[in-house]
Amino acid sequence: GEDPPQKLDRKVEEMNEREKGSSGRSAGEHQHLLDRREMLKKAGVLGPAVLGLGAAAVPMIIPSSVLGKDAAVAPSNTVTLGVIGSGGKARGGMQNFKGVPGVKILAVADPIAQNREAGRALAGIGEDSAYIDFRQLVDRDDIDAVLVGTPDHWHVLASLAVVRSGKDVYCEKPLSNTVAEGRALADAVKRYGAVFQHGTQLKSLDGTRRACELVRNGYIGELEQITIGSPPGHATGLHGEQPVPDWLDYDLWLGPAPMKPYTPSRITALPGWYFISDYSKAGWIAGYAVHDVDIAQWGMGAEYTGPVEVEGTGVFPAEGLFDTVLQYELEFKYANGVKLVLTDTSKNRHGVKFEGTEGWVFTRGGIEVSDPALLQVELGPNDTHLYRSLN
Repeated sequence: GEDPPQKLDRKVEEMNEREKGSSGRSAGEHQHLLDRREMLKKAGVLGPAVLGLGAAAVPMIIPSSVLGKDAAVAPSNTVTLGVIGSGGKARGGMQNFKGVPGVKILAVADPIAQNREAGRALAGIGEDSAYIDFRQLVDRDDIDAVLVGTPDHWHVLASLAVVRSGKDVYCEKPLSNTVAEGRALADAVKRYGAVFQHGTQLKSLDGTRRACELVRNGYIGELEQITIGSPPGHATGLHGEQPVPDWLDYDLWLGPAPMKPYTPSRITALPGWYFISDYSKAGWIAGYAVHDVDIAQWGMGAEYTGPVEVEGTGVFPAEGLFDTVLQYELEFKYANGVKLVLTDTSKNRHGVKFEGTEGWVFTRGGIEVSDPALLQVELGPNDTHLYRSLN
């Protein structure tokens, strides 16, 4: 049978009739894009958060010429965007994009009419550019990049469709529901020469970056353990089946997920699909703790590797619509000997605590330290200076 990446590729093949077996960019265009990107990287215009898959932050914006659209560049060098999934989280991203000069949102897509209309109004576009089916948005040739703000179970498939069309992606967290799906997307981004950024924006905060720089440069001694407290999951009762409302394309909303009876809480974000394993396999660990684990791995320099061993326990709802973990305690072991303990906030304070042989640093956007002198440290030229996101 097919392995998960093959199944994922096949699903997108079936969805995307425009798939041509190529990246959508000619070899010359592809090389031109890479040359320009490398040039800008050396010039300091592009940081690793935009060029790599371990990205951070509210999206960095670059001219559409850099995205390989030279023939279609307007005199103003406007970057044109589409939005797939225009719910509350995505609209927050849209608002951030609108604050950056030279950015224009041309289209939105969402199977929920209220989200679609709210996104359309925020973007200031006509009804003919607000789609139910995101594939119509992907088919447009006048869009440079796409914000993917769907529920988790659509992240990979929507991003794959966008990348294969020759566009670039800013995708909300988590990247995927499984390692295999995430690997398939990462491989596709590399294969098609796309720019991809992942929405783990807490790394854009100065306190987060500062804490991680102190750890990575040995200012708390040798790192021994990282302790994380993140919010617990949610439980709910049984929810009876209801008729599918006419403002919802329920089949499209479900997409690759199993067909289940409609109930309003199934399509609501909080509390809703975040805590249903059909849509978010790890529940609130993927929905929230992903930020904290991301920071922990950034601080120890393991953002491109990850743990070598993971074990843990959890408490799950006995019944009800929500079926993902409520309370949890996990232990990650890394090749460098560091132990990471991740629990819900009933056991540890919300945030990330790095413990070394000579002190500790705690961060949750801000920074706390074991010794006030750590706050006065100025990094030297030979220290590791982590990427600073300016927008």
